[in-house]
Order: sequence, then C-alpha cells, then structure tokens
Amino acid sequence: MSQTAQTMDFDFVIIGAGSAGCVLANRLSADGRYTVCLVEAGGSDSTPRVQVPAGTITLYKSPQYSYNFESAPQTRLNGRSLHCPRGKVLGGSSSMNSMIYIRGMRSDYDGWSAAGCKGWAYDDLLPFFKRSEGNRLGQDETYHGTGGELSVDRPRDPNPLSQMFIDAARGIGLPHNCDFNAGDPFGVGVYDVTQKAAHRLSSYRAFVHPVLQRKNLTLLSDCRALSLRLEGSRVHGVYVEKEGATLLLNAKREVVLAAGAIGSPHLMLMSGIGDVAHLRESGIDVKHHLAGVGRNLQDHLDGLVTVRSSSAKTLGFSLRSLPKVVASPFKYLLRKKGWLTTNYVEAGGFARTRYAAGGDPDVQFHFVPGYRSHRGRLFEYGHGFAIHTCVLRPKSIGMLTLSREDKRAPLIDYNFLAREEDARVLIEGIKLARSILASPVFDPIRGKEMLPGAYVQSDVALLDYIRAHAATVFHPAGTCKMGIDAGSVVDPQLKVIGLEGLRVADASIMPTLVSGNTNAPSIMIGEKAADMMLADARRGKATYESAMSAA
Repeated sequence: MSQTAQTMDFDFVIIGAGSAGCVLANRLSADGRYTVCLVEAGGSDSTPRVQVPAGTITLYKSPQYSYNFESAPQTRLNGRSLHCPRGKVLGGSSSMNSMIYIRGMRSDYDGWSAAGCKGWAYDDLLPFFKRSEGNRLGQDETYHGTGGELSVDRPRDPNPLSQMFIDAARGIGLPHNCDFNAGDPFGVGVYDVTQKAAHRLSSYRAFVHPVLQRKNLTLLSDCRALSLRLEGSRVHGVYVEKEGATLLLNAKREVVLAAGAIGSPHLMLMSGIGDVAHLRESGIDVKHHLAGVGRNLQDHLDGLVTVRSSSAKTLGFSLRSLPKVVASPFKYLLRKKGWLTTNYVEAGGFARTRYAAGGDPDVQFHFVPGYRSHRGRLFEYGHGFAIHTCVLRPKSIGMLTLSREDKRAPLIDYNFLAREEDARVLIEGIKLARSILASPVFDPIRGKEMLPGAYVQSDVALLDYIRAHAATVFHPAGTCKMGIDAGSVVDPQLKVIGLEGLRVADASIMPTLVSGNTNAPSIMIGEKAADMMLADARRGKATYESAMSAA
C-alpha cells in the first residue's frame, strides 16, 4: 500500500456503520475527549426504500444498497449457491432487515460464558441491551430499557392474517407470547420492531444521525476499507479509498472492525491476518498468523411452506387488491397505516421439536401474510400466506476464505447440513409449520400448498425438498470467534489475539449463533465493546498521569 497516501489522525477508527459500528461511534464520541472516525463503504439511506418499512423487500437484491454475495455451491443442497445480501448503506444491514427486535435466549449467552468468555453471560449483558432500548410498549422494566435511542414498538398496522397465525398456533399448543425478550421466548405473537413513527429505525438513524454535529465525530461514507496498517504486532490505522483517492486513517488508540461477519474477516485476510497456509495460497503477504479468521461461520437454515389463497386480505397484487395498493401511499402519508407499514414478517415465534434439548426452543417461525413465490421471485401475482421455519442452533459450521478467482471477493461456504441433526430439526420444524397452517382457522382463505406440496410427506421427501429449496435467514455470524481456545480470533475483551490496537465488534465475534434475529445482539455487542474501550482508555490515562506525577 502506498506510503504517500494522505493521512488523517483520530483516536479511534471504526470500520462499518452498521448495527454495532454506529453504537460505537456514538458512545466513543459522547464526551468529546476522543476523536472518532466512522467509515462506511455504502452511501446515503435517504430513500423511501430504506425509510418506509415495506421498502425492505426491494433492498435484498439491490446493487445500490446490498452486497449481493453468493455462497460457494452447497454440496448437500444440490450444489446450489445461496444469496447472501448484506447492507451497503449507512446503517448496514439494519437499514435493510425486517426490523425484528429479538435478543436471543439466556442460554445462548450463558453458554458463551461457560466456554470461557467471562463477562458475556446473560446477566452481564442485560444492562447493555437495556441501555440502547427505548421501549414504547410498557413492557417489564426488569428486562427492558425506556431511555435508549433505539425505539422498540409494535408494527403500526398488522395484517389480520397475523392474528390468524397466532390463533392457529395456539391450537397446536403454542401459547401467545407478548414479549419474546423477557423470560421464556416459547410461543407465538406479533414481533416487536425497531421503528419510530412508522419509519424504519436503523442503527445509523438511532445512534449517529442525531449526533453528526459533534466536532470530534467524522463520518466517511462511500469510503471503502482496503487494508489495515500493521507495524510489527500493532495495528496503527486503515488504508481506505474515497473518490478514487487512497487515504490513511491513523488510529492513535484503536481500530475497530464492525463490518459484519463477512466484511470483518475479509478485511483481516486482505491485510495478511489469518491462516498462514491460506494467505500464502492466495498470494497475500502474511503479517500475523491467526488460524481462526473466517472459520466458525454459522447461519440459520430456513425451510418454507407457502400456500396460495384467493383472499385479498393477504398482501399481494391482483385486480381485487388494486384499490388497496393504490390507496396505500395516501394511507401511509396521512395516517401511518396500511400496506406500507408492513415488514412482511409481522408475526412468528419459537417452538420445540422433539429434538429440542434442555427445554429451549430449537426452531423459529416467521409468518408472512402474503404469497411467497414458489419460483423464488421477488413478486408473484396473486395471494397467499407462508411460514418460514429456521434451525435456531445449527451444528453445521462453515468458513469464509478468499476467492481464488478474485481475492478481493470473499468465498462464503456455509457447509449447510454437514451435520444430520440440522436436517432432522428442520424437517420437524416444517411439520410444525404445516400443522399450524392446517388449523381450521385458515379454512376460509385456504388454497393449494405450493411448497413443499401435498405430495411431499415422508421425511425422505422433505429432506429432498430442503436440499432443493432451503435458504438462509441472512444471519451470518461467528467468523471472528470470541474465546480462549486455539480457534479463537478475539479474546473476551474483543481484542484480536496476538495484536495490539485492533478489536472486532459485530456478529462475527459470536462463538455460537444466537437463537433468533441478530440485529439487537449486534447492537448490544457495540455497547459492550464501547464500554470496554472507554474503560481501557481511562485506565491508560490514569497510568500515564500516575507515572508523570511520580517522575
């Protein structure tokens, strides 16, 4: 990398203005003592496609707002490559997700602690969840915060089919759960969402946009990180590209990678930090051997049950729904009601299959009050409804490496269904989803099951269906694993093992994937990382002042 690049100096440099990075930028710059630079490769989020909840469906394959990664062919999924969208916009994936506020289960975090990650048990982390949260629902303050920047509310105008789903699920023994983030998440209900006044509230809009006036906070958007600047065992900064020019952002204290489970390990590998054999094979100069970088990739594998319907109560395009579609912009602008308020997965919940261990749910449902195309299309004419079912605690572990064809691109291999347990759980989860949809509650609007299809009944046939159609819920995690074993990339303080001046703070540090959606846990990770960094900075200042006083 050029040594003549223009330089800019900061105390902290954060790579990635996503769920965790925006929290870090806010907390580290809050008291004005430290200069902070937040770097984001994507651009502005000022579009209805991002701000209006229903716009989320237009973002997943957008070349402007999404990194449209494709996985390596999945051996056990009939050689299919899977789409892996990641947010390329201020707010990162929190600007394109379904806005569901789920934290995961107590046992997830207690498991991290039991594996050696001291300070990461559920009781340790609850204060950080509460710090961010601005709960608008009057939920139990034992579990919820009311003064945080992240507004947590209910969908403004849930589709009536969402209540039908809840009623049908109760018929198979799943209770109505009004708060998945307090106590036992078992049951079904309408999901809480990160919205404010019927608009998406991304991490950027919650934590950074309101404080852009801070003189010690610099935001560089449309700015791509190229590589880390290493000297010996210390990271001193980051080379970035903006408007065709290369800049060096020096970090007097620390660089923090918050680019997500794809971006953070990829930047480390491109900087020569990773498994020595892989780096040499890829033609990258080895700066620091760390075998775990890019390993431990986990995601939630998802199976779909989708049903046709003749009812225009469901979300969909048809002559019968045309008046509702045409009226929706006016209803949204005037009353903040109607179709444009939907996040498409308003209701869902958590269930136990016969393989659930320890009593915790092992599958999650996302109910869609509209037709999910059996052909994989973004839009399909007509009406229907669907349930997505995902495996909450996958045993199959994948990895991220550098592509041989283009080392600037990550090669993502989920390694789905490497462990038979995952297939067994998903098969049972799909059976539960079918049981819900078989309820008499749906009889008035019932149509043909398009996927898996009535002829797909046996476990063998369902497994064939999963191999042909299963996808991901877009929750990649674990590729910069936190821990104390040989496969770990960061320690429990999120410092990269064997290096100084570099931390990672995003979903990539999860030792095991949380049992639910990953946005809220990533925001929590940003909160805890900022707390640890500020504590270290204060200790460092106190040590320096003590030494000067003694001198």
